[in-house]
Amino acid sequence: MSKILELREKRAKAWDAAKAFLDSKRGTDGLLSAEDAAAYDKMEVDIVNLGKEIARLERQEALDAELGKPVNSPITEKPAVSGKQKTGRSGDEYRSAFWNVMRSKAPHFEVVNALQIGTDSEGGYLVPDEFERTLVDGLQEENIFRQFAHIIQTSSGDRKIPVVATKGTASWIDEEGAYPESDDSFGQVSIGAYKLGTMIKVSEELLNDSVFDVEAYISNEFARRIGAKEEEAFIVGDGTGKPTGILAATGGAPVGVTAAGAVALTADEIIDLFYSLKSPYRKNAVFIMNDSTIKAIRKLKDTQGQYLWQPSLTAGTPDTLLNRPVYTSSFVPYIEAGAKTVAFGDFGYYWVADRQGRSFKRLGELFAATGQIGFLGSQRVDGKLILPEAVKILQQKAS
Repeated sequence: MSKILELREKRAKAWDAAKAFLDSKRGTDGLLSAEDAAAYDKMEVDIVNLGKEIARLERQEALDAELGKPVNSPITEKPAVSGKQKTGRSGDEYRSAFWNVMRSKAPHFEVVNALQIGTDSEGGYLVPDEFERTLVDGLQEENIFRQFAHIIQTSSGDRKIPVVATKGTASWIDEEGAYPESDDSFGQVSIGAYKLGTMIKVSEELLNDSVFDVEAYISNEFARRIGAKEEEAFIVGDGTGKPTGILAATGGAPVGVTAAGAVALTADEIIDLFYSLKSPYRKNAVFIMNDSTIKAIRKLKDTQGQYLWQPSLTAGTPDTLLNRPVYTSSFVPYIEAGAKTVAFGDFGYYWVADRQGRSFKRLGELFAATGQIGFLGSQRVDGKLILPEAVKILQQKAS
């Protein structure tokens, strides 16, 4: 039995024990004594820690698989190339020139000819295709929202997206009666591009060390920084200089349920949120909330006495709430007065527009006095909820 499966079964048993403890210790008023509450909190901490260890082992397993791939090719000679060779940003010459310019102290003479097959519209060198795919993969690992959103690529200008605002209906007609007119009405959503950037500084010693994998370092740092900032905007962005998030007051998802309490949730409110979403959207819907909100929901039961939250026993499968997957994000607000604490819906209707051409710029002289080389990385991206009815929000009562 694998360690991950063993821990998942252990977590499931711990959760069953915690539920049994709650059921046996609740008083006639439905509450726990201070001593029992402390004991339950300790049991819950153990469950949370097991979940973190499972996630850690899954990431380690993925890394082991990646690092276990062959790094050398058994072919001793380059095979003959048939047909047209790759050009542009996919070309071997361009890729080689790109990383040479990232490492070199005097790159201009070496890269001039190769850049004729690329584009350098803003002073930065467009990353080669192979490296760009690495960046996108990294963003998906750091940014959970990209797992559910609809990703599109744009080249220039705003992308106009037609949306059906209202749909026509059929009517019963008397014999020889006139057909009533009932046309669909359409709206339009515009997605642009906002610039998101970061700067990375690398010491000359590391940059000149052949053992140091500068490509992996820049990829990971770019993914971590940009991915976190993207996810924050996709959830709580106000649309001013950044994407419009699902929790935005304007352009975000509508409120499906307002909780009766400012700092508490009930099982009925979670169920009401579930059914506030139209049934066609529920089949692909997921919950997104803060870790602290999950802690509160773990104690809730439905009308049949069954706990709403169910831990996953299968590797790579998320925990569920009302049989729908649950994901967490630190950018969803905590439970407090007036906060939007739970989002539920089909997030495939949230569109993320990546403006093609992520770019890097090397700063060779700015940090020379400290023995460092700077790298500027940037991308242009926007995101909007195209169909607001596809996502519903649970909001706490205002104090």
